[in-house]
Amino acid sequence: MPGLKIGIDAMGGDFAPVECIRGAALVLDQLPPDAQLVLYGDLSQIQPLVHRERMPSHRVELVHCEEVVGMAESPTRAMQQKPNSSIAIGFQHLKEGFIDAFAGAGNTGAMMVGAVQSVRTIEGVLRPSLTTVVPRDNDHLGILLDVGANVDCRPEMLLQFGLLGSLYAQYVYHIDAPRVALISIGEEEGKGNQLVKEAAELMRASRQLRFIGNIEGRHIFSNQADVMVCDGFVGNIILKFGESIYDMVKRRGITDPYWDRFNYENYGGSGILGLNAPVVVAHGISNANAFRNMILLTREMVESRLVERFREAFLNLQTAELG
Repeated sequence: MPGLKIGIDAMGGDFAPVECIRGAALVLDQLPPDAQLVLYGDLSQIQPLVHRERMPSHRVELVHCEEVVGMAESPTRAMQQKPNSSIAIGFQHLKEGFIDAFAGAGNTGAMMVGAVQSVRTIEGVLRPSLTTVVPRDNDHLGILLDVGANVDCRPEMLLQFGLLGSLYAQYVYHIDAPRVALISIGEEEGKGNQLVKEAAELMRASRQLRFIGNIEGRHIFSNQADVMVCDGFVGNIILKFGESIYDMVKRRGITDPYWDRFNYENYGGSGILGLNAPVVVAHGISNANAFRNMILLTREMVESRLVERFREAFLNLQTAELG
């Protein structure tokens, strides 16, 4: 059986390809001996860096890509006009099964568009969801989704986010029987806007979720729930607010083990859930350590058979709806 092959957009991110190649070199000892990294990018830039880091040739494969999708480019237009970009070729190889997963720190919108156009969503999934991890005050992590991929949602989509997030929490972050909650303006049943109220009814009726009801914003960093669900508009605001708090703490020179856990480097990236293959998007300012952790998260998504678990869950969901 062939070993694990993880594709990496070596040109994605503010400090690519230097930090990406350094991160790839750091992670090799933490991967299975037969695992291979496939680096997509401009050979004139990435090949000297691979040699400098003394990465063994049997562990790394380089794929030349003539174009790069910029961080500020229109995702849809870029994917149409740059078929030879590192993102486009990486996703083509993912679709063809040449690699087992694809990850990068480049244009998030282009990664989303490329993923949906190539490997597409699992049958039954309305829209893929973007996740983030939330440090909680009991030394554990929570999962928040969606954080920006879907700013306008229907109640059924929030139900699906809860199911995707629950499986992600269970099999990637090893949280047993994850508690799923909706983010609202009040804990009481019936609180929230129409979207939250209707989603709560669906989630309450689902046998595939351990739904515990609503939580408020003040519970996000507590141990109230393991998986916290909202639309991408709300989720992105929460994400950016959390980042701003961390930046302020660092600027003021405040040192505390809890605040240190907000450092994006520790987590490497966010899984895009609901696709037919594992895809991870990392922060645009990723350094070598963040790239290393991005690759480790990607490995975990592959080895946990997360996509197969999603397919099984949504098949069961469709069967229940038909019944």
